[in-house]
Amino acid sequence: MADKAIVPVGVRLTTDIEYRPNRLNPYRARVRWFDPATKRRLSLSEGKADEDEAQEWLQSIIEAAEAGLSPSLATMKLAEYGNANMDLALRGLELKTLDPYLSGWRMRVVPALGHLAVRMITNGAVDRTVQNWIADELSRSTVKNTIAVLVRVMEQAVRDGIIKVTPARVTGWQKLYKQAEDELLDPRALALPDWETLVTLADALVAASHDEYRGWGEVVIFAACTAARIGEISGCRVGDIDTTQWIWTVRRHTTPAPGGLTDKGTKGKRARKVPIVEEIRPLVAQRILSAGPNPDARLFTGPRGGRISTAVLRDATHWDDVATKLGYEHLRRHDLRHTALTWFADAGVQVHVLRRIAGHGSLTTTQRYLHPDVHKITAAGAALSAHFNVLRAPRSLPSPIVMTR
Repeated sequence: MADKAIVPVGVRLTTDIEYRPNRLNPYRARVRWFDPATKRRLSLSEGKADEDEAQEWLQSIIEAAEAGLSPSLATMKLAEYGNANMDLALRGLELKTLDPYLSGWRMRVVPALGHLAVRMITNGAVDRTVQNWIADELSRSTVKNTIAVLVRVMEQAVRDGIIKVTPARVTGWQKLYKQAEDELLDPRALALPDWETLVTLADALVAASHDEYRGWGEVVIFAACTAARIGEISGCRVGDIDTTQWIWTVRRHTTPAPGGLTDKGTKGKRARKVPIVEEIRPLVAQRILSAGPNPDARLFTGPRGGRISTAVLRDATHWDDVATKLGYEHLRRHDLRHTALTWFADAGVQVHVLRRIAGHGSLTTTQRYLHPDVHKITAAGAALSAHFNVLRAPRSLPSPIVMTR
C-alpha cells in the first residue's frame, strides 16, 4: 500500500499499511518520523487483524502528534509508562503506604492492564478489571490500594499530556462487596442445581479454551465435589491424595506474589481432610498416573504445566461468556465451593463434619448451608404444635373412691 505523508505540528510522520498474508494479524500499520533532537529516523509498527484496525491505530498516532506527543510516547504501554514514572506518580506518599501501592501495581495492575497503551485504557476496561479483582475475592484494602496506585499513574499521564482525563477513578465498587456479603447470607442460592449441570458447564469451558484443554473441566468438577478453592486445587500434590481411603489432605494453596504465583499454607493456616467421592475417583486416578511417581508433582496444572489461579481459569476458559450463555451470568469460580458444600449438606452430612471439610473458622458460616426447605419448616411447626397440645391436654382425674359399709 502507498505511503501517506502527514505533517502535524512539530513532527513529520510517514505512515503506511502493509498486508502480510498467513499471519495472525496480517495488516501491519507503521509510522516513521525524524526525532527533532537526535535527527535519527525512528519507526513504530503493530500488527492488526484488519485494515480498519490498522487505520484507527495510525489515526491515534496522528492525533497524538498533532497534540505534541511523539509516537513512542503516544503508544507507550501502561506497564512501561508506570515503571518509568512511578517515582513521580507516588511522590509525597509515606513509606508505609508505598509497599501496598507498589505491590498492587506489580501483582494486579500490570498483569491486568499493563499490556495496553495508556491512551487506549477506557473507563469500561478499568471497571471490568476492578470487578474481576473483587470476584477473585481480594480484600477491600487490597482493591483500594490497587485502584489508588492506578489512579496516581494515570493522573501523571494527564500531567504529561498523554491523556486528557484519567479513566481510573472508579465509583461504586464498594457496593459490589456489599452485594457479595448479601449473597453469602444464602450461599445455597449460588450453587449449581445438579451433577448434569456441572458436567455441562465443565464441557462448555473446555470447548471454549485454547486447544480444548481437558484439564480445565477436571478442575471445575473436582472443585464442585470437594468444596475446595481454586488456589487449593492448584496447590494439591500427588502425595496429598490417599487412594486407599480416598482422602485428600489440603495443605497449601496458590496465591499471587511478587514475580508470579507461589504456594503458601491453607487459608485457615491448618491442614484439613476432604473426601474424594466415587464419581471423581477415576478422574483423580488418571491425573495421578499422568503426573508420574514424584509425590511432589502437582495434581492439576495449566496446559503448559504452570500453577492455576481463579483468574487464570477465568481467562483461559472465557468463563464469563460461557456462564452467561448457559444462563448463569453471575456464576463465579468460588461458587463451585458453594455448590459442593450445599450438596454435602443436602446429603445429610452433619454440620460439625461439614465445617471440617470446609475449613470454616465459624460454625455460623457452615450453618448457612443447612437451610431446610419449606416442607421441613412447616413440618417442624406442626410437630411443635403437637407437642404443645400434649402439654395443654387436661390430665384425667382419678376415679372417685366409693365408700361401702
